[in-house]
Amino acid sequence: MSLFEWKDQYSVGYLPIDIQHKRLFQLADELHAAMLAGKGKDVQSRTLHELIVYTKQHFGTEEGLMQKAGYPDYPRHKAEHDKLTKQVVDFQKNFESGAASLTITLLQFLKDWLSHHIGETDQKIAAFLREKAA
Repeated sequence: MSLFEWKDQYSVGYLPIDIQHKRLFQLADELHAAMLAGKGKDVQSRTLHELIVYTKQHFGTEEGLMQKAGYPDYPRHKAEHDKLTKQVVDFQKNFESGAASLTITLLQFLKDWLSHHIGETDQKIAAFLREKAA
């Protein structure tokens, strides 16, 4: 069973964002699989890089939607995005330098963050956007 399993409860009801969220889970699962299979550092590094790049793109999409809609909790939500981005970029630097390695603890952190952020925080944005559209 995958550590990063998409669940319907994560759906925010806005297809473009749901597609991006599913892709984030898929990329995180690929990183997990590379670690479990003992893939070399180059494969893990490429997979981690792809996950980080896609996460930044996704955050940009969400932030654009929030700004366009005048989402009142935008500053706090953006701060969450910025904090995670900094954490994973710092980890990537340490990983590339050999000062850190992929561990189940890191992957569990990513899983918990994705599950909480999508399952709770992003649900609030979706509710706001639905209400605003009504």
